[in-house]
Amino acid sequence: MIYREFEGMKLSALGFGAMRLPVIDGDDSRIDEETSQKMVDQAMAAGINYYDTAWGYHDGHSEEVLGRCLKKYDRNSYCIATKFPGYDLRNMPKVKEIFEKQLEKTGMEYFDFYLFHNVCEMNIDAYLDPKYGIFDYLMEQKKNGRIRHLGFSCHGNIDVLKRFLEAYGKDMEFCQLQLNYLDWTFQNAKEKVAILKEMNIPVWVMEPLRGGKLAKLSEKHKAQLKALRPDEDAAAWAFRFLTTIPEITMILSGMSDEEQMAKNLKTFSEDRKLNEEEMKTVLEIADEMLSVKAVPCTACHYCVSHCPMGLDIPHLISLYNEHTYTGGGFIAPMALSALPDDKKPSACLHCRSCEQVCPQQIKISEVMTDFAEKLG
Repeated sequence: MIYREFEGMKLSALGFGAMRLPVIDGDDSRIDEETSQKMVDQAMAAGINYYDTAWGYHDGHSEEVLGRCLKKYDRNSYCIATKFPGYDLRNMPKVKEIFEKQLEKTGMEYFDFYLFHNVCEMNIDAYLDPKYGIFDYLMEQKKNGRIRHLGFSCHGNIDVLKRFLEAYGKDMEFCQLQLNYLDWTFQNAKEKVAILKEMNIPVWVMEPLRGGKLAKLSEKHKAQLKALRPDEDAAAWAFRFLTTIPEITMILSGMSDEEQMAKNLKTFSEDRKLNEEEMKTVLEIADEMLSVKAVPCTACHYCVSHCPMGLDIPHLISLYNEHTYTGGGFIAPMALSALPDDKKPSACLHCRSCEQVCPQQIKISEVMTDFAEKLG
């Protein structure tokens, strides 16, 4: 197992993410606990010592099952992480109630790692609002030893990340980002990593395979990678990309069966970083994958000054690209929920003034219409 240093600890570079545990009859709320136990045993035997769960995973049952699966092991032999569920604004006044319930559900006396969950456009104002006392309460729990390390996960844009860091950055010990070689540019992960590096905040990775997309490449792209490393499959390449980035400490993988676990354990049994040519190749593959569906907006902002509604068209197109490429998902709707109705795609007047000045000749009005329809 590859290990990384973190504040005097040795953490396995591969973390066990409990968001996609095996389930019964395809029902996400019914976790197959017997198989989950076997997978935890498999992980512990191979040296994984970081286990990540959250309040809402598996309809609220992930924390319970993971806690029971870890109960047989010495408490000092593993780290468990969970999160405050700020993705639901109704939870903001309930930080004490939820934290106490999480300790009860997992059967733990303390959490090794605890996160502000999913800092984003929708909840940044609430997270920063002192009336909820979230930051103060979590810092108190850290002082009392019930949280060993405090951090946050972020799906928000650069501005959201900066706002959170300006408020709480000096007390954040790690940041969890959606990061893979597609999102290195697509979700501005490269820039986010640079911002965190300036503050000496190490990076935790979620979605290393982009929901499985990077494990199922086209024959052309698989051949390109095989030519460079005949013995590594597509998923291993995605992990190698991440282990090559020095700012990354932890890579979380939501493994759903013992076969996935075995493959990942094999990959993380040795540290085989990518060389310059290999890094260049995977990023070129990412560009090709994105070019198929992405609207080629360069964010020049010429369009914005010509929009009578004052729409932030480059931002809306970036969200459209995310939503289209992913085939839906929560990121775009979540970001748009923070905008007033007159700044959403549906507010487009189809006057085409923006299109007259677009260097890329993008049919912006059609993009806005399609986006509004996709969002229902």
